Amino acid sequence: MANGFSWGDDALTLRFEWGDDAPVTIASVTAKDGANTVTSVLDHRIPIVELEVAGTGHWIACDKLIHTTLGRDLRYVGHHESEERGVKRLDIDVADTAAHVDVTVTYELPVGVPMFRTYATITNTAAAAAADTIDPTGTVNPTATRADVPLSIEQVTNWASAFGAPEGQKADLAAWESIEGKYDWLAEGRWHATPLRDYFPVMAQQLTNVDPRGEHRVVSTSTWSTGRFAPLAVMESKRFGLAWLFQIEHNGAWRWDIGEDTEDAYMALTGPTNVDHGWAKNLGPGESFTTVPASVALAADFDGVVRAVTAYRRAMRTQPNHIDNDKPRVIFNDYMNTIYGDPTTAKELPLIAAAAKVGIEIFCIDCGWYDDTGNWWPSVGEWLPSTTRFPGKGGMKEVIDAIRDAGMVPGLWLEPEVIGVKSPMAAKLPDSAFFQRNGHRVVEQERYVLDLRSPEARRHLDTVVDRLVDDYGVGYFKFDYNVQPGMGTDVDSDSLGDGLLGHNRAYLDWVDGVHRRHPDLILENCSSGGMREDFAQTSRFQVQSTSDQQDFRLYPTIAATAPMMVLPEQAGSWAYPQSTMGVEESAVNINTTFLGRYFLSGYINRMSDEQRTLVEESIARYKTYVQPVIAHATPFWPLGLPGWNDKVLAYGLAAPDYALVTVWDRDSDGGTVALDLARYAGRKATITPIFPDHGVETWPVHWDAVHGTAGVQVPGDGYASRTFLIRPEN
Repeated sequence: MANGFSWGDDALTLRFEWGDDAPVTIASVTAKDGANTVTSVLDHRIPIVELEVAGTGHWIACDKLIHTTLGRDLRYVGHHESEERGVKRLDIDVADTAAHVDVTVTYELPVGVPMFRTYATITNTAAAAAADTIDPTGTVNPTATRADVPLSIEQVTNWASAFGAPEGQKADLAAWESIEGKYDWLAEGRWHATPLRDYFPVMAQQLTNVDPRGEHRVVSTSTWSTGRFAPLAVMESKRFGLAWLFQIEHNGAWRWDIGEDTEDAYMALTGPTNVDHGWAKNLGPGESFTTVPASVALAADFDGVVRAVTAYRRAMRTQPNHIDNDKPRVIFNDYMNTIYGDPTTAKELPLIAAAAKVGIEIFCIDCGWYDDTGNWWPSVGEWLPSTTRFPGKGGMKEVIDAIRDAGMVPGLWLEPEVIGVKSPMAAKLPDSAFFQRNGHRVVEQERYVLDLRSPEARRHLDTVVDRLVDDYGVGYFKFDYNVQPGMGTDVDSDSLGDGLLGHNRAYLDWVDGVHRRHPDLILENCSSGGMREDFAQTSRFQVQSTSDQQDFRLYPTIAATAPMMVLPEQAGSWAYPQSTMGVEESAVNINTTFLGRYFLSGYINRMSDEQRTLVEESIARYKTYVQPVIAHATPFWPLGLPGWNDKVLAYGLAAPDYALVTVWDRDSDGGTVALDLARYAGRKATITPIFPDHGVETWPVHWDAVHGTAGVQVPGDGYASRTFLIRPEN
């Protein structure tokens, strides 16, 4: 193409090209990961933005996110570069003057990180007078926009490109595999790899001179953004030595596609669409709409893109200087396999005392603290402490003061986005404060769902949070979310999906407001466990609940894969050792949380001295080896990403001076497993267990410096776990 420029820095560079009769496309992406520099050359060109509005469609009949007529017809207008607070920004303006559509595609690159964010802003440029819908030859222009008819957007990508290949090599879909995650309540983080040829059979489409029309489409609806699938995937080619990682940064409806064009594979990402989510947005003259963002990384392999997304998440979190970021504190929550939403003063005070003795730093009272009826589920919403559960003179304040007096930060569970049908607030708030369809409030499992676009809903929640912080001294909130409102709301919206998107964005803005008013407040993101692990949410929270899973034998897979979606220091995976458990079962529990955000439950006040000492020792080891480095460590998987039913699993953190690896044996046949520690190949290393490190059977370990592998002998015949410290010699 005749025109072009490059943009980026030493970590990542994008090359853009266009012609007088061709849209702006990305010609290549170059990324640096340590000593490796890789380039993907995109000879198959896809417009930097693809969009469909009412009255337009695809230039190849299909249901893909690409091949749109408007995407093909947009032409370069100009571009502008800027930088603010360590983030480089590029805005590229493209337009279709006949359709009265301007689009600004924005790229944001944190300096030194090989991953960028991208989104698009569409503007209706129709003049106040009606635009011409018939050209001088008398032909009807189907894309012309009249001033009295809004520009109705039905889908728009935030990223679309080919996969590409190294310079001098030919692109080939068959060279790639897709690594995707499936999610469900209690079964989060089930990752699997699929060769792309399994999705797209050889069809000899080149004989038709038309690209294939199908796609592999992954869709999420409503507000559980990770309720079924991950809004993130990795495309890796070992043959090419390339890997892409993309994530859609949205707490609502989204879609991503991969597919085959005859010349190459492609990927395309978007938020809500008309065909998948009942979404359309109408723009009058001069009005604009901005898409939800997505982010993209390129590296030489899977490990490289994981390093990139980990660095990106730390650079782009919305509270980069939060006091909890660098030293994530140890948490106790009274719910899981313990009080189960039935807190009372009599139950809490012994737990508080026991938690303080073992070294807990944050103590969170979970659900039920507001309920006088004994049925806490449909009574949520007013958030006034129960007087029957906390009957003492000080009420619940007696319990919160006990937490603070024991040297811990007091925390409370809150489900801010819902009002129970039996809550007094259900009658006090107007209908406009809730999701509605066809004049009826949306009801899901005995809850109404608040619409955070509503000023009344926002004021109510602000009042609740401020009262609990100011009057009770709460320093930690667990924000839960156990229902979803379906396709959206038809109140003050162009479509159901438009109302949903407006609420999604209003909720994020509300969370930002909480942080502005209470900058040291620690927030946990829980949505029936890990049902909203998107980066729009996790960028705003210090802690992420990974699951509601209550079986310690199933939890290791969830915990080990959590850093695919969240930072290691955010990943709160439950450990719930009990007085009825032996040391090996307790070790499996504790090691499930050990290399994440230490997140404890269980009746520690009922434990024997020996059992309680085990918990205390684990917290001491965590504070010595994990807490100081986790906020700067990178996750890795020495046995590969674990499968749901794998008998032996391993997960590690690579810190600057050492690595930590947890191995779980889930009733395997025993034997030796080889942990891939290639980063230390050619060096001597000492490998020592740090938890548990005494009173249990020793797992023999052999270090092979030549190949960079550690042979660990697991016992089999039961459930057991060890965490090892790997310290290389210089």
